[in-house]
Amino acid sequence: MSVRVLMFGTTGQVAREVIRQATGHDVVLTALSRAEADLSDPETCARRVAEHRPDLVILAAAYTAVDLAETEGVMARRVNAEAPGAIARACASAGAALVHFSTDFVFDGSKGAPYLADDATNPLNAYGETKLEGERKVLDACPRAVVIRTSWVVSAHGKNFVKTMLRLAAGGQPLKVVDDQLGRPTSAADLAGFVLSQARRFVDAPCGDPAFGMHHFANGGDITSWRGFAQAIFAQALGDRAPEVGATTTADWPSPAVRPLYSALDTSATEAVFGVRIRPWREAVTEIVAELQSQPEATPA
Repeated sequence: MSVRVLMFGTTGQVAREVIRQATGHDVVLTALSRAEADLSDPETCARRVAEHRPDLVILAAAYTAVDLAETEGVMARRVNAEAPGAIARACASAGAALVHFSTDFVFDGSKGAPYLADDATNPLNAYGETKLEGERKVLDACPRAVVIRTSWVVSAHGKNFVKTMLRLAAGGQPLKVVDDQLGRPTSAADLAGFVLSQARRFVDAPCGDPAFGMHHFANGGDITSWRGFAQAIFAQALGDRAPEVGATTTADWPSPAVRPLYSALDTSATEAVFGVRIRPWREAVTEIVAELQSQPEATPA
């Protein structure tokens, strides 16, 4: 029997990839839009779980406006912490497994090496604080929950760094990109595909299975900066026509929310537990750029 999946979210990068890829997996997917289940109303979201009685819930919606969260902390907390907690309690009552996505921003960047799932957290901004609270509420409420931290998510749709860089390059203006924030990009398609490929395991695994708990998922390969990421995008998309990318620093571009300067995630435990190999980010970016170039309208003007 196919896995009955209930997903919160339809427009985010990962949600859109889950919807796109679901037909290739043994799942029956119901995706709830914001109009059907607004995470600013946690109890309504919990009722949706009770109504649908799914085998697996994927929480692929969140408050992601990092800078705005500094002044909208109440809303960010409701969406990123209270709603996931309410959904997790509903999953526990319904006997459903739960996949919840979190962020590298729960770390402060001081480690200087890729972060393990059990490393100490210390978010530097309100967004990271609300996501960390959400992680804890989910894991406390649902024994068959997996929290997947990810970083620098990109795809051929939605708002993301790849599309922004290509738009700026098309403008023909000199470019400077931050060179002192380090991490690894994540393909939304790869993350969605991973979750769907493990849907049956999440549903069949008992409490205490290593599939549950905290995991990290980001594409592999070298650790890069945003500038290095931009250069890789341009090399793939524009070849000899790639623009020069100057270096700038985080301090040169002050923002309301402080970002960690190092947020690479160690995914070795995830690969070992699930028996998967997460491909290099450069390979994933090649695929994203190719998709954008095959559908020019997908890149914003």
